[in-house]
Amino acid sequence: MSGTTTVTGGKGPGAAVDAAPGYRAGRTLPLRVELRRQLGRRRTLVMGAVLAVLPLILVAAFAIGGTPEASARRGATLMQVATESGANFAATCLFVSAGFLLVVPVALFCGDTVASEASWSSLRYLLAAPVPRARLLWSKLAVALGLSAAAMLLMPLVALAVGTVAYGWGPLELPTGGGLAAGDSALRLLVVVAYIFASQLVTAGLAFWLSTKTDAPLGAVGGAVGLTIVGNVLDAVTALGDWRDVLPAHWQFAWIDALQPTPEWGGMIQGTAVSVTYAVILIALAFRGFARKDIVS
Repeated sequence: MSGTTTVTGGKGPGAAVDAAPGYRAGRTLPLRVELRRQLGRRRTLVMGAVLAVLPLILVAAFAIGGTPEASARRGATLMQVATESGANFAATCLFVSAGFLLVVPVALFCGDTVASEASWSSLRYLLAAPVPRARLLWSKLAVALGLSAAAMLLMPLVALAVGTVAYGWGPLELPTGGGLAAGDSALRLLVVVAYIFASQLVTAGLAFWLSTKTDAPLGAVGGAVGLTIVGNVLDAVTALGDWRDVLPAHWQFAWIDALQPTPEWGGMIQGTAVSVTYAVILIALAFRGFARKDIVS
């Protein structure tokens, strides 16, 4: 009677297997082990390098072409005040990258995590360890989201440092007029990064769900990026009217409201609610489907 436990490994959910003495399902695949594995992968290093290089490219572009002048009809934008200070430069980098570039690391880290194990045929061995299926998914999801959050922080931090060296440390000059002190600027930029990460949770959930459905990492990553682009296209169709409010893409730049003398939170709250709702549903589908998936075949 003793020595038998129920785990959800390679034999499928609910399969009874002989447990080794001292076996604890909660101790399998520790987060530090999974994090070390993912940090050592080439795609993680390449993505970090790409995000770190973008601010340098923008500095070079401004040095060569100059800063665009404000339009008399539309007034100044973030791009026009990019060279006013390091904080302005960091905000500009977020503006030019939030629509697509920051989508890529989220889709990559969350879409590649399970599918890559399946493509290497190592997934079945992880489950035979035995690592319970839910434990495996939670470990991989937590590390993928952690790496995605780190990617969100890396680029603005590098941009702030590069911009301060190039343009000096000063207040955040607002396109609408006025400015924010350095301390307030840092806090507002942190709010912006947090919102961008929250708005990308739907991409993370989509990529993670696709990663549990296929053994082709490129398919999971490309599918998540492609569907995110489709959402952006649909949001541009004004004929959809209020239906666009249920599209995560409709709220992706709501963080601009945080860069006002008095921040507006309504759009960011709605955008976060929409993104989190989709993410929870997609992650739940991933766990439900993976629990029933035949890993051996």
